[in-house]
Amino acid sequence: MDNGIYQNPLITRYASQAMAENFSDEKRFKLWRKLWIALAEAEMELGLNITKAQIDEMKKYADDINFEVAESYEKKLRHDVMAHVHAFGEQAKSAMPIIHLGATSCFVDCNSELIILWDALEIIKAKLVNVMDKLSAFALKYKDLPTLGFTHLQPAQLTTVGKRATLWLQDLTMDYYSLVNLQNSFKLRGVKGTTGTQASFMELFNGDEGKVKELEKKVVAKLEFDKVYGVTGQTYSRKFDYNVLCVLSQIAQSAYKFSNDIRLLQSMKEIEEPFEKSQIGSSAMAYKRNPMRSERMSSLARFVISLPTNSAITAGTQWFERTLDDSANRRIVNAQAFLALDGILNIYMNVSENLVVYERVIEKHIAAELPFMATENIMMECVKAGGNRQELHEKIRVLSMQAGKNVKELGKDNNLIELIKADKDFKAVHSKLDKMLDAKLFIGRAPSQTVEFIENEVKPILEQNKAVLGQNSDLKV
Repeated sequence: MDNGIYQNPLITRYASQAMAENFSDEKRFKLWRKLWIALAEAEMELGLNITKAQIDEMKKYADDINFEVAESYEKKLRHDVMAHVHAFGEQAKSAMPIIHLGATSCFVDCNSELIILWDALEIIKAKLVNVMDKLSAFALKYKDLPTLGFTHLQPAQLTTVGKRATLWLQDLTMDYYSLVNLQNSFKLRGVKGTTGTQASFMELFNGDEGKVKELEKKVVAKLEFDKVYGVTGQTYSRKFDYNVLCVLSQIAQSAYKFSNDIRLLQSMKEIEEPFEKSQIGSSAMAYKRNPMRSERMSSLARFVISLPTNSAITAGTQWFERTLDDSANRRIVNAQAFLALDGILNIYMNVSENLVVYERVIEKHIAAELPFMATENIMMECVKAGGNRQELHEKIRVLSMQAGKNVKELGKDNNLIELIKADKDFKAVHSKLDKMLDAKLFIGRAPSQTVEFIENEVKPILEQNKAVLGQNSDLKV
């Protein structure tokens, strides 16, 4: 590492090696050569004057990128594709006359970029389902553990720790199907020529439309894809990039929600993200255990969520068949969106697999609020025993105010149950109060909902992707 120049933290700190390599120059230029070989091979098969010896020589150097030669050509030609045509031709000398035959730069640019995006989506999908797998295990483990629910960040009816985790899971399930739907509509640019009319290929094949159409099918098949855009300008529509970034943004939104919930729960001391033995939480306050992983997720998620707007502007400002003002922008935005989301999912895997639950703290917080929540049940029991509902309601209101004052003004424990036990109007429930305050009586169908949701909606996704399950995240920092 050269510490004298800026280093992209997405590479040095957050993203995985696999994602960084996916957007590398080496992969991009190897794909260019793969595309040139596929094109030449298909042209040969359809009768153009190209020999197997030329194809074989191209294949010999397919993965041997002479970077320095290409760089020297680009300085002179100011054109990256032509620089690599010449660099490839210096190695595969016999093939030099037919490399890039009939093609425009976007034949290699657009098709290679689409393949890179496809491979990046596959990396993201694998990590997404691994997060879902780890969260499912967590949800099932804690499906029966009551905890305070919160609405407006105020204590509300009880739920369970596991049921809350299904809310995070449901977001990811929606994201998974958005990603799959995107992949189901995935197409390559294909072999379209300079402005998308295939005019150059019509010239090469003497106006034979059948051969031009067959050429495109052959090239796409050699690249192991089966769908191609029916029409393009010089490039594939940049709206597809926007669609990709929208899916990435959706996943980032889900991660953002999870990370914020964990940060809040850690502040309450109910659940913590993993904290290593030698980890330092604060340079000043040695006792602190800051939720730095969740905070990092939030930070990176904000970045990813912001990017679709950038891509939308790029899509909307493409003039006629194309302009080049998309190029520099897309080199940054597309790659960094994936690198950042990759970093987010690395953390998400790590945190979701190693969450620490403090059950006693959760029980303490329930105990502070449950008496208020139990008042309706207490009142109903007393009515069943012959009490007056309106009088009991007023009694409970007054006693609740007293208990609230005890908690908020005096800083003491909630003593509502003691006040009820001391009031003869509630004599009918005095012997039942402890049983009536069992937290599990207030969680409704939360445990069943958790099991049903995972069985019916999450498990099928995990089954479809079982070949990639078992990944773990090795965080760099």
